[in-house]
Amino acid sequence: MHSYTIGQAARLLGVSPDTARRWADAGRVATHRDETGRRLIDGRDLAAFSVELAKAGSSEEETPHTSARNAFPGIVTAIKLGDVAAQVEIQAGPHRLVSLLTREAVEELGLEVGMEATARVKSTNVHVDRS
Repeated sequence: MHSYTIGQAARLLGVSPDTARRWADAGRVATHRDETGRRLIDGRDLAAFSVELAKAGSSEEETPHTSARNAFPGIVTAIKLGDVAAQVEIQAGPHRLVSLLTREAVEELGLEVGMEATARVKSTNVHVDRS
């Protein structure tokens, strides 16, 4: 399972590391310590928390979100696999992006809920790159 440092989680959530640390201290998102003592957040917990934040629409720090060359780094929050096609949802800060792609592409990228990924948007297509 993928785990993220407080700083990585903050970047994916679109907030400052201090805000992410306060949320962890308040128990809003579960953390655990690695062998060196760093606090980490399980990828699945971070994915669920990012969806919760987006639904609540509340962010302690309103930061303008921009897309550098239409790239939206975020965290995979849901994957629905069909026989041939797949649907991948990525929460990138306050933005929820959904991409329809082949099941084979999802498997080749090794995408899982809680994993960091980047949605790249061109016209009406969304391309997913594994980070």
